[in-house]
Amino acid sequence: MIEVLFSHIQDKVSLSDDDKTAIKSFFIPKRLRKRQYLLQEGEVCRCLTFVAKGLLRTYNVDEKGDEHINIFGWEGWWLSDFRSFLSGDPAVFNIDAIEDSELLMISRSDYEELTLRVPIMDRYFRILYQNSLVTKERRLMSAITHTAQEKYLKLSESNPEIIERIPQHMVASYLGIAAETLSRIRKNLVTRK
Repeated sequence: MIEVLFSHIQDKVSLSDDDKTAIKSFFIPKRLRKRQYLLQEGEVCRCLTFVAKGLLRTYNVDEKGDEHINIFGWEGWWLSDFRSFLSGDPAVFNIDAIEDSELLMISRSDYEELTLRVPIMDRYFRILYQNSLVTKERRLMSAITHTAQEKYLKLSESNPEIIERIPQHMVASYLGIAAETLSRIRKNLVTRK
């Protein structure tokens, strides 16, 4: 599992062998079975989680009981209720496994210690946060300016292998459209081909 993390880090910054040894000591491995929760709304998010293998989702449930998926996390992704992780306030998101998953977790205090002991990790996380902000801005603009079909096409073009792994009702929730609408869009696209 740790090799997946090292590979992801080294895509962004260079690590020495000493860095790797230090980094390894901060992470705790965890396995989740399909449908098992990593975090439930109302709990405090105590760890930042790296997905080494598998697929998870972060979502909230509205007062009508409808799920609204915020993000999917697969191999190489980080997940948390970040506000809760930083502040210690109750989480507003649920995180659960769509597939059996292998995770690496780091607590808030260990995260702080890691960035002090291995300074390149501070740069690595800064790059991740910058990329995350850009992604969220793009997603917000897409939600405002694109049709349901355009949103689906963009998602399927940017992540074709993931689309196949995610149940369609969850894809619809992530896109902010009804499952029936997504079904109609997919049918229309197949008919056009």
